[in-house]
Amino acid sequence: MSEARANILARLRAAPQVQPPERPYWQAPSFNDRLDRFRMMIEAVHGEVHVVTEQTWRPHLRKILAEKNVARVLAAPHLGIDWDDVVAYDAPVEDFKDQLVSGIDACVTTTRGAIAETGSLVVVPDVDEPRLASLLPPIHVALLKADDIADNLAQIIEAQGWAAAMPTNLLLISGPSKTADIEQTLAYGVHGPKELIVLVLQ
Repeated sequence: MSEARANILARLRAAPQVQPPERPYWQAPSFNDRLDRFRMMIEAVHGEVHVVTEQTWRPHLRKILAEKNVARVLAAPHLGIDWDDVVAYDAPVEDFKDQLVSGIDACVTTTRGAIAETGSLVVVPDVDEPRLASLLPPIHVALLKADDIADNLAQIIEAQGWAAAMPTNLLLISGPSKTADIEQTLAYGVHGPKELIVLVLQ
């Protein structure tokens, strides 16, 4: 054995032993960790997150929209929003487009989950909530069940069985619509909603 090697081994043996930690250095994020991460990512791009309950989200939403002077709201009948100024997307787009483009101030849609890692909502359009419902009105309100927040996209794919039956049309929404000019000046609402409000239902 060379002298240099012997010196290295001697120093290693003499060094204090590092005790292993009492718990693993990495643990799966808790629900609060996921929610905090999701909120941070959404708010970083000018979105809003409100944690409410299944019983209180409707009056809470009405208060939020009243503060924003919202007049007409687009929402599917199954959501049970019985305000006078709520309309349903119940006509072909050819007959509904004028109202959708200029007569609706906000829309309310459900979601299939959210990705905490990127602050993204998973929205799957259907007959009651067509794709344009979340793309055209100036304000998009998304209802998200707290238990449906995942750490990453892979967990969403596994939990919802996309390998066997992937949705044919889905949207990953990460904040309000935004674009930038050549000088990187951000503008919101040019190609879609200028505001995103997420109601997390506990």
